[in-house]
Amino acid sequence: MTFTPKFPTFLHGGDYNPDQWLDRPDILDRDVEMMHKAHVNTVSIGIFSWARLEPEDGVYDFSWLDEVIDRLWKGGIHVILATPSGARPAWMAQKYPEVLRVNDHYQRYHFGGRHNHCITSPVYRRKVYEMDKRLAERYANHPAVILWHLSNEMSGHCYCDLCQEAFRGWLKDKYGTLDKLNDAWWTSFWAHRYTDWSQVEAPGPMAETSTNGMYIDWRRFATHQCKTFMMAERDAVQSVNPELKVTANLMERFWDYDYFDLAEGMDVVSWDSYPMWHSGDDMARAAEFAMNHDMMRSFKDQPFLLMESTPSQVNWKPVNKLKRPGMHLLSSMQALAHGSQSVLYFQWRKGRGAAEQFHGAVVDHDGRDDTRVFKDVTQVGKALESLQPIYDREKSPAQACIIYDWSNWWAIDYAQTGQSQNMKYFDSVNMHYRSLWELGVNVDFRDERECTDLSQYKLVICPMLFMLKESFADKLRVFVENGGTLLMTYFSGVVDESGLAWLGGAPHNLIDVLGVRATELDALFPEDKQAMLLADGRSFPIHELCEIPELHGAKSLGLYEEDFYAAMPCLTRNTFGKGQAYYLAAKVEQAGLDAIYADIADELDLPRAMQETLPEGVIATERGGAVFLQNYSGKAQQVAFENKYTDMLTGRQVEGEYIMPANGVMVLVR
Repeated sequence: MTFTPKFPTFLHGGDYNPDQWLDRPDILDRDVEMMHKAHVNTVSIGIFSWARLEPEDGVYDFSWLDEVIDRLWKGGIHVILATPSGARPAWMAQKYPEVLRVNDHYQRYHFGGRHNHCITSPVYRRKVYEMDKRLAERYANHPAVILWHLSNEMSGHCYCDLCQEAFRGWLKDKYGTLDKLNDAWWTSFWAHRYTDWSQVEAPGPMAETSTNGMYIDWRRFATHQCKTFMMAERDAVQSVNPELKVTANLMERFWDYDYFDLAEGMDVVSWDSYPMWHSGDDMARAAEFAMNHDMMRSFKDQPFLLMESTPSQVNWKPVNKLKRPGMHLLSSMQALAHGSQSVLYFQWRKGRGAAEQFHGAVVDHDGRDDTRVFKDVTQVGKALESLQPIYDREKSPAQACIIYDWSNWWAIDYAQTGQSQNMKYFDSVNMHYRSLWELGVNVDFRDERECTDLSQYKLVICPMLFMLKESFADKLRVFVENGGTLLMTYFSGVVDESGLAWLGGAPHNLIDVLGVRATELDALFPEDKQAMLLADGRSFPIHELCEIPELHGAKSLGLYEEDFYAAMPCLTRNTFGKGQAYYLAAKVEQAGLDAIYADIADELDLPRAMQETLPEGVIATERGGAVFLQNYSGKAQQVAFENKYTDMLTGRQVEGEYIMPANGVMVLVR
């Protein structure tokens, strides 16, 4: 899929901040020269340039940006042009204090930082629209400009009077009447019933702290406000040239907003990927970020853009470790393997001061183009050029799907039960994903929205689907009836979409499908011992959470080994209609999940990227007929190839026994 018809190729480059160097034209000229040397073809500009573009209210200066874009275009470099709404200038905060956010203690922030703005503020929305429209009128048809970059890493929320009133309006639209709101939030508890809309206030430490349904709705409202803000920016820039697509860069493990919902408002999903490599377990880190990549691809069922990564290290983690030799190419190719159409960086050149003075960059403070990092970046640029034949090829359709739902995530985190406030939803889902990723099985992600279609999948996995909508329970029922295989885990089907407990047993409306009823949930201390014993004698440790299920027709495949529920079922399977449903009642450690999914993958004949048996730590991922073979083991590994391949990165033929170096990567075609 081509997001950039003017320039249909893998994008390589990243954030460029020429406005920090306007007093050094020699550096700006040298930048274009070095971009060519590094095989950079695209840069993102203007992301934090508002103070240069509008130095005072209503006074615009685009002359410097004209020069920069023309210089880049003359040098053959394409441009992703940003709207600068991620950070507003000081004069705006001074003149229009309503644009500054109010925190959950009702204190208005002063000027500083970034994303310190109220996205509800009519003044801020007006100023953003005016800026965006002028940028579009000036550059939307420039031949260098290939994509819009809306704002930057949108995040946070505001508790000002404008946002409070908007929240009440959103609730009126959702519920219609206070009686329905009171019922959904169970406000009779502690006499919290509302009798007038003006009494409703956003939850937080200075207000309501115990109404889970309100907290969940506040998160949904925050997503709505961000989405409408982003779409207003989209409409402003596309009013001039509707053919120029827009993206907004998302983030890893992001909790504040529902990304499935937010993605609907953009043409192209992009995200910022910053793994902490070499921190003890690169396999675990690779599995986590592979999942992030597949989620980004799944949001719109199309390829995505890697908008930010670091060519070396960051400066904002507790330990800012350098990438070891080979890791930059390996991690960049991982993004492509899962559907990225780019490898872009923060940042091209290190700034001399301020917050990200020491954040990794292609060009360091010394300005050299012969450093190890510069050579690593050049290697990636050349690799992208060699992979151009697969640019238009997407991953093969997945036959396995994992349900990952933001409202469910919020509901789990607000629930006071089990490992309270430490239920690790993302990590738990990632464990299930990792088992299939290691097998080379392609995986999609879906949530509980009405448009979700499960019919294309053989396997649907629902880890910790605590919040289960009635309509989605019906979809799961039909999926199994029609021949699908469902795997559901502990802590599923417990509450409805308002966070109210379902009556009549869990998992709601699926007890007959799964052949089990969940009863009690036990939380384990770190020193507690528990395990799952399979019928073949294999035993796998369990930690954190155990649920005690009652059998209602299901066959037990694994039993608990310890405590008063020893010999009770831990893993079950039930036949329902033409399909089958597994229930995993405990948080089994990774090896146990690997065993379960290896059996299911074989039974369902799920397609794998390679049929060869690979050493531990070597992962195969398929994209469009090419296999990205990646070594995350931290050491050289011997791979035995049963077929003859060509490595697209080197042009070499590969067959028989092959020693793959640590952090090695190949892109193989038959």
